[in-house]
Amino acid sequence: MKPILTSLSSLGLFTSVALAGSVISGTSSPNANDGFADARRPISNPTLFDLALPTTNVHPLFLYHVLPDQIHAANTKVPLGGDVELYALQFEYALSDRLSIVATKDGYVNINSDSTSVLSDQDGFANLGAGLKYAFILDPISKTALSGSATFELPTGNSDVFQGEGDGLVNLIGTGLKLVDQWQFAGAVGLQVPFSDQQSTEGWVSTHVSYEVCSWFIPLVEMNWFHVLDAGNGAGNFPSQVGGAVPAVIEFEGGDLFNLGAANAGNNRDLVTVAVGFRSRLTDSVDLGLAYEIPVTDDEASLMEKRVTLDLVWKF
Repeated sequence: MKPILTSLSSLGLFTSVALAGSVISGTSSPNANDGFADARRPISNPTLFDLALPTTNVHPLFLYHVLPDQIHAANTKVPLGGDVELYALQFEYALSDRLSIVATKDGYVNINSDSTSVLSDQDGFANLGAGLKYAFILDPISKTALSGSATFELPTGNSDVFQGEGDGLVNLIGTGLKLVDQWQFAGAVGLQVPFSDQQSTEGWVSTHVSYEVCSWFIPLVEMNWFHVLDAGNGAGNFPSQVGGAVPAVIEFEGGDLFNLGAANAGNNRDLVTVAVGFRSRLTDSVDLGLAYEIPVTDDEASLMEKRVTLDLVWKF
């Protein structure tokens, strides 16, 4: 486990340093993004991991997220099972070549539990998240970009689907991009800081590598590492699920979609996932993506057994 985490951390740091050092200054001409016409958005970790480029686009996506059959909770293993479906629509609006407004989290969540699961079938809205993205480096000649984002997640969702608790949080994110011929390399490092101790403080690293074989087949590999820095207080939130006991008994955090405020998340601080998939460029402005994702850490110390993500990106 330690070699995996060390490698991931090194890769995330290397990506950020390499991207920052590969260009001295950016450009702010009206056609500043022309050199990035072939850039493609990552697929996994969709609420946090985005392109470093400020653009105008809409991004509908569907997640089919399978839950493990059992998980670590209350110093034992309890039955879980079932799946979570998420239907969401993200969007971004470029105010200039370098600055954009991003809407990063929304949508409708449907939890379908197995008959033996401790969870109940529930559905409801996810929290709303939005903020700003600014490209500090934007060089279409070297095809290099480095941006910073600050997004705020508001507790507007339904507690039935593990949303809407606490006082909200802020995500601070640095994202890099480098295009080399048909290759694309991207990486991001982020910090999720809640405004109350009802939720956990987490750091994360995501990486992406893809190669354009042709416009309709662009295979990709992505990796995501989530690390709990400070566990939540285990408050009796989400009352319709296990009588509100989930934050008190669960022994890990929820990854990219759920911040459970788990008091015992320090027992299993790390979740590492790998995703493989592809993008297809349907037109110059529309592309389709599909990825299959699994954890490489203990799936019983997470809410993920596997996940399929289907999305579409329409730039205009």
